[in-house]
Amino acid sequence: MKTDSFYHIIRQGFSGLFHICVEELKVAFRDQGVLIFLILVPLAYPLIYAFIYTNEVVRDVPAAVVDADKSSLSRKFVRFVDASADVHIQSYCADMEEAKTLLKENKVYGVIYLPESFSSDIAAGRQTTVSIYCDMSGMLYYKAILLASTNASLDMNKQIQIKRLGNTTDRQDEISTSPIEYEDISLFNPQDGFASFLIPAVLILIIQQTLLLGIGLSAGTARENSRFRNLIPPGRYYQGTLRVVLGKSAAYFLIYSIISAYVLCCVPKLFRLVQIANPSTLLAFAIPYVLACIFFAMVCSVFIRHRETCMMVYVFTSIPLLFISGISWPGAAIPDFWKVVSWLFPSTFGINGYVRINTMGATLYDILPEYRALWLQTGIYFIIACLVYRRQILLSRQRAIQRLKQIRLRRCQSDLKKR
Repeated sequence: MKTDSFYHIIRQGFSGLFHICVEELKVAFRDQGVLIFLILVPLAYPLIYAFIYTNEVVRDVPAAVVDADKSSLSRKFVRFVDASADVHIQSYCADMEEAKTLLKENKVYGVIYLPESFSSDIAAGRQTTVSIYCDMSGMLYYKAILLASTNASLDMNKQIQIKRLGNTTDRQDEISTSPIEYEDISLFNPQDGFASFLIPAVLILIIQQTLLLGIGLSAGTARENSRFRNLIPPGRYYQGTLRVVLGKSAAYFLIYSIISAYVLCCVPKLFRLVQIANPSTLLAFAIPYVLACIFFAMVCSVFIRHRETCMMVYVFTSIPLLFISGISWPGAAIPDFWKVVSWLFPSTFGINGYVRINTMGATLYDILPEYRALWLQTGIYFIIACLVYRRQILLSRQRAIQRLKQIRLRRCQSDLKKR
């Protein structure tokens, strides 16, 4: 008898889990808001971001020149800058006021100023100065103009040194101008592309944020449709904590197993981003990350009272989470307080782990701290989700009992009036 009762409980638990999973999938595909955030947004957002940065680097940045020297040497320097792939000399200005006007009107993004003593200083063997003024609202514009001007100055320095050496061989000129030969190699991002640097981090963050939006919206809808603002309906299938948490998470995991494969594998391949990850390593890493994001979103969804609230959470957290992850801003420069805060979010460990796996070819052993942290988050957020959902189930049951008592009381009062 005890064995039969035990098997009956297990059967009933799995039946309830399957029912909750199916119901959650129905909500995901019937509710337009949940459908947009859980499926359409993660499908479309990566494409939008990747298309924006598809050129990888900024080329032909428009710049203005103020040549106060007007000598053949100063014109040669300007030609060197204009010949680079990064900068295009769009305007030659008579003075700095004219150049400032172009800068304010966004017709150019930088100004190169050559002083009146440019050629005379060089002829006299004195060091001269070339000033650069850039629009710092665009860091890539600043980088392009600075690199083009620096390379132009280095090339002219070599030519000036060779001219002063006199009659020498080409090999002697080479050794004199470059006694130490150097080679600039960009590891894991050979084209120095902005997309290869930023997009992998954004892809990981999209998974977490869309889960927050979708699960939060579903929770807000459940509360708005409930007379007593219940997150969990008072049905017989929703009486067990484990079946509720596992049933809901199973539905989200089924959806995001496909979404994650698309976001993490197909999008980088589609836009030819750096992708040297081992498939088995990436799969082993993606599983705890998706689970941690699901349970984290389920915990946060308990505090969502209205459908619109989750949008505020998304807008408020997305950019800060990208910064405190240590990708777009150096992790060593992040204050300790914000480092600790970043450990609360799966995206912090997910971004750092995925970038190393996908872009640097790291193994699980190489990213063991991030991998362990994600499994730890999965366990902690699963336990918290069980606790908060258990409370929601009890509240739903209490409200259902109170409602039944009120109905019975009204019936009794109605019977007494009839008598």
